[in-house]
Amino acid sequence: MRYTMPTGKAKGVLTDIGTEELAHMEVVASLVYKLLEGVSIEAIKAADLGSHYADHDRSLYWVNAAGVPWVAAYVSATGDPVADLHENLAAEQKARAVYENLIHLTDDPCVKDVLRFLREREVVHYQRFGETLMHVEEYMRQKKVF
Repeated sequence: MRYTMPTGKAKGVLTDIGTEELAHMEVVASLVYKLLEGVSIEAIKAADLGSHYADHDRSLYWVNAAGVPWVAAYVSATGDPVADLHENLAAEQKARAVYENLIHLTDDPCVKDVLRFLREREVVHYQRFGETLMHVEEYMRQKKVF
């Protein structure tokens, strides 16, 4: 049996959160761009970003902390709404933990403020996915009469 998000409410939540996650990427990109704006080559080398500079100059390139590029294969989808919502819940907790770790790595109060905002949005997303999971499970338990 093929599953998708079975209700308009569930689809709406996924659309809302997905849209906001794209905005998070834009916020992070702007933050990195601003942090690198006007930085000398010597400072880039001292921050161990010489290899990034060699390939991309000061341009953004989506990689994790180890330099592994982001690929669509990171998006997990089984087609089962309950399994996929559990995956989304886990992803939000992982994102929250990464923002927390990043907050500990910086002493810049403005950067910390941005990271705290993003961390709190991940908490809200987690809550909304949890609510949606309960909604979907209830919907799936209901007897369907056509």
